Amino acid sequence: MTELALSSPAFDDGERIPEQYGYTETNVNPPLSIDNVPDDAASLALVVDDPDAVEPAGKVWDHWVVWNVPPETTTIPEDWNPTEADEGTNDYGEVGYGGPNPPDREHTYRFELYALDATLDLPAKTDAEGLRSAMEGHVLDRALLEGTYPA
Repeated sequence: MTELALSSPAFDDGERIPEQYGYTETNVNPPLSIDNVPDDAASLALVVDDPDAVEPAGKVWDHWVVWNVPPETTTIPEDWNPTEADEGTNDYGEVGYGGPNPPDREHTYRFELYALDATLDLPAKTDAEGLRSAMEGHVLDRALLEGTYPA
């Protein structure tokens, strides 16, 4: 069985996220490529967060919360407007993508993709914690892409 995979044509795993994707720059999501979605997946979900924000912000900072992405999706384009999926609230208090904006030093950002055996009926204001709670017991596979962003 081949594992779910997430990559980006804009940066390699563990490498620097281009500046344009930052919150104070163009603040659009980088393009993403999805491979090897399980045949029995009913939907995909994506959470982008910053675990390095715990020290300056007191918590893992959530940058993007997306669910009910169709399982046949292989590409998420730059500056995606997901009409066929649902976006939740990030920690900027906004719905949609909120780019990297480290306050103190270079941070590592996680792009976590989940293949789910169900679609999720969640309110539009759902945050990452609510999405993760709703996904419990429904995750078929998970992929991780990490990138760094300078302060």
